[in-house]
Amino acid sequence: MSNYTSRQSLAPNSSRNHSSHGSNPSINQTSRLSTLPVQASKQRQLSHLNSQLAQLTAHMADLENLLRMTAVQAEGMRGLGGYAGGMFMAASKVLGEEAVKNEAKDERQGR
Repeated sequence: MSNYTSRQSLAPNSSRNHSSHGSNPSINQTSRLSTLPVQASKQRQLSHLNSQLAQLTAHMADLENLLRMTAVQAEGMRGLGGYAGGMFMAASKVLGEEAVKNEAKDERQGR
């Protein structure tokens, strides 16, 4: 019977040692597990920001190309505006001369 009691007295100490030793890793593991979602969330957010930055960079490159093309087209439009202005001035001159000639004919015929 003394062996039995000594075993019982040793068993709780042994189990206490294991439980106290086992609880520390579980607490550490719990605290680590609680930071894992935060770290995963931060990593996911950083990944999302990185993809948005890449998309923004691509859009900025597209915008730069579009602005270059717009500048070239603006120069072309300036040239076309000059041609159109020249055509209007030429048409005005021709129509003005015809109007003067027609008035001169009308005056000659009216006399």
